[in-house]
Amino acid sequence: MRTAVVTLIAGIAVPLVSVAPTAGVSATCPANLAGRIDGASGASQLITVEAARYKTTAATLRLWERSRTCWVAVDGPWTARVGRNGLAERRREGDGTTPAGVFTIGRVIYGNAPNPGVRYRYRRLVCGDWWNEDPRSPTYNTFQHVGCGARPPFRTTTPGLWQEKRAYHHFAVIEFNMRPVVPGRGSGIFLHAKTGSSTNGCVSLDLPRLIAVLKWLDLAKKPRIAIGTRTSLTR
Repeated sequence: MRTAVVTLIAGIAVPLVSVAPTAGVSATCPANLAGRIDGASGASQLITVEAARYKTTAATLRLWERSRTCWVAVDGPWTARVGRNGLAERRREGDGTTPAGVFTIGRVIYGNAPNPGVRYRYRRLVCGDWWNEDPRSPTYNTFQHVGCGARPPFRTTTPGLWQEKRAYHHFAVIEFNMRPVVPGRGSGIFLHAKTGSSTNGCVSLDLPRLIAVLKWLDLAKKPRIAIGTRTSLTR
């Protein structure tokens, strides 16, 4: 049974919620957004991207880490930009929405600039690097390299990754529609640098804060990113 209590931190009353013991350890955790997201179980790092409503192009991004059984805020809140048509739980290729849900972060971080010091494997982008956004292709929604100047064996509607110098200064892959890949559901969802406007479906941050996030990510902590409204994230 859960019981709510209140404690004083720095003279401020903070609501706490008791949690069931884990591996013989009992803990009382601060009530917060991260602690109410079921899809983050198994992770020790969490990025939340919380929008006020589905039809918006801005959201609040925060970083969290698990301390024993509790989630603790470590940075943010920061303003992020999302899709030009807001968020969607049933995203389709090219619809301009950012997918709502809880997703893993890809095992490789990419960028047109040198490695800023991330703990992940880093791939510096070069001419011929693409993200395949062609639903008819057998390599749909994957990174692909073709010869520089060669025509890709899949349909392209956006510039190559190496040509997007500003947005793709650095980026992490949000693993939406990857296991399994469903043709037409959507592709190329990244956490990348802001360009001054909404995105085509990605999540974007000011470059200095993006770099801070990418350097903070630790593959061993199985990071997740949760995107949605407070209601959708905690239901």
